[in-house]
Order: sequence, then structure tokens, then C-alpha cells
Amino acid sequence: MALGRYGRVDNRRSSSSSYGSTVTIVVFVGLCLVGIWMMTSSSVIPDQNEYDVAHEKKNQLDDQVTPVIDNSNDRSNEKKNQLDDQVTPVIDNSNDKSNNVQFEDNPGDLPEDARKGDSNVSRAKDDGKGTGNLSTQENRGNTEDSQLVESKKDKKQLDSEAGQTNNSDGENLGALGGSEENSVDKKSDPGESNKKAVSNENDKTSDSGSGEKKPDKKSSETTGGKGDGQIEGKIEQNGKNESNKKYSEGGLTNNNSGKNLGGLGDSEANPDDKKSDSKESNKKAVNEKNSNESDSVGTEKKPVENSSGTNGTKVDGQIEGKVDKNDKKLDQSSDEAKDNPQVENQSLNEVSSSVAQSELLSETNIQNGSFSTQVAVSTNEKKTRLASKEYSWKLCNSTAGPDYIPCLDNWEAIRHLRTNKHYEHRERHCPEEPPTCLVPLPQGYKRSITWPKSREKIWYCNIPHTQLAEIKGHQNWVKVTGEYLTFPGGGTQFKHGALLYIDFIEESAPEIAWGKRSRVILDVGCGVASFGGFLFDRNVLAMSLAPKDEHEAQVQFALERGIPAVSAVMGTKKLPYPGRVFDIVHCARCRVPWHIEGGKLLLELNRLLRPGGFFVWSTTPVYQKVREDVEIWKAMVELTEAMCWKLVNKTRKDPINRVAVAIFKKPSSNDCYNRRPKQEPPLCPDSDDPNAAWNVSLKTCMHKVPVDASERGSKWPEPWPARLEKSPYWLLSSHVGVYGKAAPEDFASDSEHWKRVVQSYRKMGINWLSIRNVMDMKAVYGGFAAALKDLDLWVMNVVPIRSPDTLPIIYERGLFGMYHNWCESFSTYPRSYDLLHADHLFCKVKKRCNILSMVAEVDRILRPEGIFIVRDDVETINELESMLRSMQWKVLTTFSKDKQGLLCVQKSMWRPKEVETITYAIA
Repeated sequence: MALGRYGRVDNRRSSSSSYGSTVTIVVFVGLCLVGIWMMTSSSVIPDQNEYDVAHEKKNQLDDQVTPVIDNSNDRSNEKKNQLDDQVTPVIDNSNDKSNNVQFEDNPGDLPEDARKGDSNVSRAKDDGKGTGNLSTQENRGNTEDSQLVESKKDKKQLDSEAGQTNNSDGENLGALGGSEENSVDKKSDPGESNKKAVSNENDKTSDSGSGEKKPDKKSSETTGGKGDGQIEGKIEQNGKNESNKKYSEGGLTNNNSGKNLGGLGDSEANPDDKKSDSKESNKKAVNEKNSNESDSVGTEKKPVENSSGTNGTKVDGQIEGKVDKNDKKLDQSSDEAKDNPQVENQSLNEVSSSVAQSELLSETNIQNGSFSTQVAVSTNEKKTRLASKEYSWKLCNSTAGPDYIPCLDNWEAIRHLRTNKHYEHRERHCPEEPPTCLVPLPQGYKRSITWPKSREKIWYCNIPHTQLAEIKGHQNWVKVTGEYLTFPGGGTQFKHGALLYIDFIEESAPEIAWGKRSRVILDVGCGVASFGGFLFDRNVLAMSLAPKDEHEAQVQFALERGIPAVSAVMGTKKLPYPGRVFDIVHCARCRVPWHIEGGKLLLELNRLLRPGGFFVWSTTPVYQKVREDVEIWKAMVELTEAMCWKLVNKTRKDPINRVAVAIFKKPSSNDCYNRRPKQEPPLCPDSDDPNAAWNVSLKTCMHKVPVDASERGSKWPEPWPARLEKSPYWLLSSHVGVYGKAAPEDFASDSEHWKRVVQSYRKMGINWLSIRNVMDMKAVYGGFAAALKDLDLWVMNVVPIRSPDTLPIIYERGLFGMYHNWCESFSTYPRSYDLLHADHLFCKVKKRCNILSMVAEVDRILRPEGIFIVRDDVETINELESMLRSMQWKVLTTFSKDKQGLLCVQKSMWRPKEVETITYAIA
């Protein structure tokens, strides 16, 4: 006899038992009204015809193909709803129940897409009512995830394991195993595990299992109920999600894309199995129960869930029907447990298995919790050590005090010199280990006066030296005026002002053309650099040079005024500049004996001077008739003629300053060299590089003038300011630039790059009106300095000795700079610069030098409240930031991207209390 889908024939129940059931129902009415109808509905089940059975098979096949949506949220809702429904009476009858079930589980021949659409509509309808759960099928899938873990632990059967994923659109996302291959097992009755245990009723129960889709106790607990219980059911949502999340780490994923993401196995391996009669699975032996149950759980598509009415569309009465079904199934499970102890034991095992499952998932949940990973701990430890590292800064104690220059105040080295005849004691003598202490500030130090006022006056307390004012005050070098040191703009050769003197020179040799043809000059023996200071009014840059000698702090005065200057001497070593770069070399009473020792010092000027450049000599031998002066002049004429220098003009005395100048011009060809009757001074061998200047001894020879049109020095640069932006003529496309492109393209891209960078710098909150003296500690093409051309400042472009020698390009652009080794101290006074800029310098230098001494050097040459901008890798930036913070510097900007960083800091007035005596710096 064909049985209905939800019918059951129980031969053990007679009319008397029905009467007894009625009595039991009356008792349950006193306890719970809903129990009456649950017991009654479990006893009286309408039959179903053969057509319904066949139609059910078709529905099962459709259910197998129809995707399942699941979410762990609804499991807790269903369990809560079941409890609520037991308390709340629900009016129901078998006909309504049959209608609801048939509408839910018999979608007929509708295509799958249509069924999905109906489901979506019903979900939207439920959402509008606020009583339904929008993710019912998702909840079921997550419930089966938990069941799979339970099956693995209790039954230890791994053959049915499948890592199917679910998404909100109900499409198959692929699995670790063949999800479609096991679909027939998923359609088997989830409650058949209870029925198979009853051997006397195996056949009948199996038949009813295929048509009834009755859940077991566990299935009942996880079946989604809808209604008022949904709100309370959400309380358990987090716990369920945790279980789902844990299992998803093992191969299950949830997404909302609705797309098939594929898997490691073939999801459509055996489609024919899906069409097999579901009754066959119920006729298996009891010893195969566990395997079937594992398959049913692991593949996540169980008909018991479809029986909840989530596969098709939903109607208003569907919710109540499902609630009653859940109550009925709970009672059926209770009846079976009472009638058969094996069923009862199995139910208890399933409950304990569910608890064990929860514990198992909790144990395998990989979260940091109160613990941290080793990677995080190690990384934080490194950062903490770097940030918390204590740098024991000390105050330098030396004879020079606040004016300490490590490489020029090394008295231990000076004392061991054999002679001072060639000013060896004024040259650089750097200590083997650079100091790591901080130079003290002068008492009462104040922030420097800004340009252009600083050209006329500076704070006396910043440079409290009066000796030069006493010696040179009558020549208007410097005077003490209250709390200021004032500079009338005069000098030994221009007592009545530098501008008159500058114009006088141009009138004497109009070809000079200040600020057009002549842009970059070298001023030897500069004094307080008033000459270079007023050349700014003619768009001329002057590299002012003077030794640290008895003219106390003259270069320091120049730098405090905002005028470029370095401490250097023309002694036994070449000056740190490339060959053929200066347009003019100027000497006004510089006290350099040019004519002695074969003109060695004048030949150094010849190396530095461009072919066609001028040497302007303003000194007493030019215009006085004293015997010594006459002899010097005669020697100079002989020497310059031998060097093929042309005397352009020897002027009479200027009527205002009462001085005269002699202007010499370097040849622009080798014709004169070839016509000399005597090769003295000799020409340098071709192997001698005129650009070799760092720590190289002077040579008594001359380099030939370049004649090749593609060689630097064969032509004069473009007039200013065109030369600033135009690529030098001798940069050929066949040459490879620093950044790997053709040299002209490399030059142009570098210029554009720094224009963009400087624009961002100008938005970092820096007061650029207070910036005058700037140093680029690692210049390449001079792009950084060129981008600052519109600001009233100057830039000292330093090219490290181990970097590509691009300094000649910088001079060709009308800018200036010098070579330097940053493992040593720079030849300048403390507190010389307003802004220091270092682009990927420290990451390279720290590999061979002490980065702590480099930071101490930065502190030495930067003025208090000055700006330090560093571009470097993140590791170096972090290290520098830690050091600078330890000196109480203020961090203005930090930025990092792709392991590269930027740091902008401002120096403070802070000085350490503890003192360190520099023994080699004590005179």
C-alpha cells in the first residue's frame, strides 16, 4: 500500500491505544496546550496515493539539483521557535498541513531559475513582514558543517568528507569532493538513522523515510522555525557563526557572489546517482547506517531541510505549518525513543555528540585571543627596542667650545705636523672616530635673523667675537652695535660698499656680464663675504672660501649673515671642486702667494676656472709701487704669461674706493700652449683627471683645454637663467644617466621629479621665509636646488665621494656645491644651515660609518629650530626618528609607502647636561 509522504503506519497502535493517546493528550493540555495536537497529529496521518510518491521522487531529484542556501544564524532561531511554538497553541489540521507541504516540496516542472526567483520573492516578502529569516538555506548549510565535524569525530569516517561552500544566491560554489556525486545521499531521510536501528520495522520505516523526510532529534533542533522566536534565536547567532567560521578554515567558505568557485573534486562526477530511487538508501543494512548518515551530513543538502519549506515559494500559512511539523517530529522522536531503547540511546548519543562537536570546534578555533603571534611579538620587540633605545648624548668639551669643527680643531694631529709652511695646520685633519657628542650653544643664543636683514646685522650673542671688529672695523667689515654685530657692506678693497666695487669690475671687463655670462664664482680669502653677499643682487652665486685663522670666525660671520661660505685653505691639497666649473675666481687682498713654488696655487685656480673664464685680482701689487709689491707683480705677469692667461685689463684706482684690479682670462684653446718656447708650467698627462679633487695633493701642471665639441669645457654654458633648465650640451643620448635612462632624458625627468617633490615640501607647514642656508647632503643633478629657485635662498649641493660624480652638471646649471665624505665632519661652523635635506643618504653611509656620529654632525651644522628632511628606507627612517626624538627634536611629518619613508623634523634648543671631553680637541 502506498503511503503518503508524511504518513506512517504503526501496527502497534490500536483503537485502544488511540483512546489512551487521547487521555494522554488531555493530561498534556494541562501542561501545554500545543501537546494535544502534536500527539493527535502523530497518530492520525492521511494516506497518499501512488502519484504523490512518484511526484515526490521527482521533487527529490529537483531538490538535489536545487541549490541550498544556508546560514548558521537560523539554527538558533529554529530551536528557539520550537520552544515558543510548544507554548503557543497553533490551530492546524492535516489538510492544511498537506497543502502546505505539497506547495513547499512539489515545485512541479518549474525550471530551477523560476524556483530561485520564487524563493527570492518570498524572502523579500518575509523581510517586509519582519517575521521571517532571510537566510534560511544558508543556516542549514552551516548546521550541516557542524554535523560533518561531529560525524568525523564519533564515526571516524572520512570517505564522505566534502568541503562544500554556500552563498546567498544558492549556487554551487564547488567543494573538496564531488558534491553532486553524493547528492542522492543528501536526499535520504536524515531521520532514517533512528528508524534503521529498529530492525523489525526496517522495510516499512525505510519506505516511509523516503517519502516522509522526517528529521531525527538533531535535525529537529536545527530545523528553521520562523516567527516571534526569531528575535530570541539571534542570541545564539555568534556561537553558531564561530563554528561555521572555524570549519571554513578547513575548506568551507561563504560568499555572496552566487558564482561557482570550483573545488578540488568533480562536483558532477556521477549525475546518474542523483536519479536513483531514494528508497534504496532506506533498504540498506543497519551496519551501513553510519556511512549513509555521514554522507548525508557531509554533503550539506538534506531533504529534511527542504521539508521545512525553503526550497520553493512561501505562503502565509507556511510558517505555521512548519512550526507544527517541528512539534510533531519532536513527539515522533519521543514516541520512538519510548518504544525502542535503542532509539533512545541513539538520541542521547546524538545529543552528547552535539555537545562534543561544539567543544571540538571551540578547540580548533584559531584566534589570537589573549595571545600574540611570534611574528607580531618579534616585530614589536624590534620596534620597541628602536623606539625605546636610550641614546646617552653628551656635551662636547673642546677648546673651540661652541665653534667646534672636528676636522679643523684636531689639535693632537696638528701638534704632530712636521711643518706649517704651506698652511698644513689649516687643512683638514679628521679624527679616526668622529665625535658623537653635541656641540654646546653660545650663552643666550637666539634664533638667527632672517634674510635680507641678516646681511646687515646679526645677534652678537650668537657669535660673541669682537676681535675682528677691533682689527677690521675701520674697513667697515664688522662693528659692534649694542646687541648686534653690524656689517656696513665694506671690505679691505671696498670700504665704501661692495656694490660699487662689483660694478667697477664689470665696467673694467664688460664681457664678465654679472648674472648672465658669469653666474658661479669662487671668492678666495673672502673675509666676512660681503662681496658674495651683494652679488646676490646681480644674480650671481659666490662660493666664499677662507681658512680658520687669526681672523676670528670670519666664515662663521658669513654663514650667520646668510651668505655661502666654507672653511678651507689653499695649502697642499686640491680644493674639493671639480675642474673647469667656475666662471670667475676672485681674490681681494686674499694674502695667497700665487707666484711661489712654480705657481702651484695659481695652477689650482687654473684647474677650477672654465676655459674663457676670468681671474679678478684686487690687491696692492696691482696698484702700489712698494718694492715688494712690484716684485710680486712682476712674478705674477711672468707666471700668467707662461700659463697663457691674457691680461684683459689692469685698471687705475677707483676714485671712490681707491683700489685697482687686474683681470686675467684663461685661454679657450690649446694654441698658446703649443706655441710656448718653454713648457713651464708643464701640461698634465692625459691620464691626469682634472676632476679628481678629494684628498689629492696639488700638482704643478696644467690640463689641456677640451677641443671636442662633445666634451665639457669646449663651450661656454648657456646664459643664466636658461642654463638652469637646459640639459648641458655635453650630456649625450649615448650616455647612460644615473637612473638608467639616456643622460638628457635622465636629466629632464630628475628636474620634473624634484619640482613635484618640492611642491609637496612647501605644503608641510615649513616657514620658508625663515629658510636661507640650505644643504642638499646627497645631490645628483641639482634638481632639488633648481626647484627652489623662486625662493630667496641658496643651496649647497654636496656630492658624496662614493656617489656618481654629477657635480660638474650642477655647476653647468648655474648652481654650486662640493665633494664630501659623510663619514667625516663637514668643513663648516656649527649652526650654519637652516635646512638640511638628505635623499637616501643614511641607508648607504651607515653601512660603513657610525650613523650616531652622522646624526651628531647633523645636529652640529643645523641651527636650532632648523629643519631636517630625510627621504630613505623605512628601517633607516625609524632609526633616525628614534635618535632625533631622543634629542627632543619635533617631528613635523612622517610618511611611508612601499618600504620607503619621509621624515621631517625640527631641531630643538635642548642640550645634554653630561659633558664629554674630546681629548684630541684640547689645544
